[in-house]
Amino acid sequence: EVQLQASGGGLVQAGGSLRLSCAASGFTFDDYAIGWFRQAPGKERIGVSCFSSSDGSTYYADSVKGRFTISSDNAKNTVTLQMNSLKPEDTAVYYCAAGPGIWRHRLCRSHLLASYWGQGTQVTVSS
Repeated sequence: EVQLQASGGGLVQAGGSLRLSCAASGFTFDDYAIGWFRQAPGKERIGVSCFSSSDGSTYYADSVKGRFTISSDNAKNTVTLQMNSLKPEDTAVYYCAAGPGIWRHRLCRSHLLASYWGQGTQVTVSS
């Protein structure tokens, strides 16, 4: 059974940092694209950062480039999103997701490409 367990959200002031982790089980990282999406109230779920361990490709949304870093530990089947210089507009529920490896970093193009989802974790950035 495929499971994604997200953790690490919380409340932080603007300019602060948070680290989100996603522990995956039931599948091999090399066979899947992994990423983080977020959904703010009243808005659609969008891809923030995605990663493919098969070719090392990564994707970052323009809004987070230079501030967020995605990394993986294949031995532990864990994907981490380090979020620095957080802004109030980063406030959202963050979800880790996995999709067919063929999508690679392009998983982030649409939440419809994901096959599996972790539970959301709330990130709130106060101004």
